[in-house]
Amino acid sequence: MKSENTHSFSDVLKSITQDRGRTNILRKYEQNALAYLVQRVPSFISSDMLTAIGFCGSIITFLSFVLASFFGSTYLLLGVLGYFVSWLGDSLDGRLAYYRNKQRKWYGFALDLTADWIGVALMGFGFVIYIENSWEILGFSFVVLYGWEILTTLIRYKVTNKYSIDSGLLGPTEVRIVISFMLILEVLVKDSFIYTASIACVILLISNIVDFYKLLKMADAQDKEEKELKKHE
Repeated sequence: MKSENTHSFSDVLKSITQDRGRTNILRKYEQNALAYLVQRVPSFISSDMLTAIGFCGSIITFLSFVLASFFGSTYLLLGVLGYFVSWLGDSLDGRLAYYRNKQRKWYGFALDLTADWIGVALMGFGFVIYIENSWEILGFSFVVLYGWEILTTLIRYKVTNKYSIDSGLLGPTEVRIVISFMLILEVLVKDSFIYTASIACVILLISNIVDFYKLLKMADAQDKEEKELKKHE
């Protein structure tokens, strides 16, 4: 018998996008998967535990770079596992809180962003350990560019009061999948990661510039709207 403190599948599915404007390619399949999984999380696992599990995924990815630098690129395949674990914990933690009626919006917001940022920094650091010579700058560049994307997301939330974690058709899930393919390709073709990471950084830079331009336009429109409201006070 279903507890009064839980929600139906359709309720959970609706909750997945009620506070976020999702535009990513895989949103429909991801939302259905999350709505299915969140109802099957064991009762002894809490939202905080899922956040910790997601963060462990970032640690696994970091360790995959370290092991690959000493014992061969095959260990990068652990990074693929790490990204899956990261997605599982990071995507389910907030949904589980809603499903069990234990939401802590701002607590979860602060915890998730901090865990995500440390996870990105760990990946960049792992890349620096794995890659040799001047190509290490790619790891630093990725962390800086991803940090810029997070900053843009937070400012957009402040300006529009709408929280969106996607950049056009790409969201965190798509990014994890793309990087996982990059890791697999590096195992098959040595040093390919240098070129794919370079392309990824360029795409991320362009995406950041486009998102920043859109953000400025929204901020300007918001300023004009506030000025008009003051005139009629």
